[in-house]
Amino acid sequence: MGDLLRMAWNQMNADPPLGIGAAEPLAYRAAQPEDAAACVWLRGQTRENAVSPERLQSLGITEQSWAEDIRRGELPGHICSSQGRMVGYCFGSRSEGEIVVLALLPTFEGRGIGKELLGRMSRDLAALGHQRLFLGCSADPTSRSYGFYRHLGWRSTGKLDGRGDEILECFPRP
Repeated sequence: MGDLLRMAWNQMNADPPLGIGAAEPLAYRAAQPEDAAACVWLRGQTRENAVSPERLQSLGITEQSWAEDIRRGELPGHICSSQGRMVGYCFGSRSEGEIVVLALLPTFEGRGIGKELLGRMSRDLAALGHQRLFLGCSADPTSRSYGFYRHLGWRSTGKLDGRGDEILECFPRP
């Protein structure tokens, strides 16, 4: 990516044009409290089920509350970055064994990043002793997440959560 395009991309704080980023190296690491602001921003940029910072705030989720949950260890997570910029993340509930959120910038879809982030978070929760993991997912078969999780072995419990999302579960191997 050229220097001018990179500067414009960073200044706009938006997704790069389609096709840019495909060959850039990816880095994975554990989430830190300082990542919370970028996580809130990225959550509003996803292709499906985007949630704006204002909507998150109405649900009691702010940069500060997210950072504090990471700091306390209740919300461990993994970050994927490219060229030093966050492009995706996955967080789970240490106490419940729930995959709380998996989010990815649209131009980085289809590269295995979501699968890798979900796998890392699932292994972490299993290492904490959770024999059953669960998450809420769209019950609409035409949504991307519907097929994504099922393809990776997650199964429906036949129940919906309070937001109308279908509850899926998996039983990680020890």
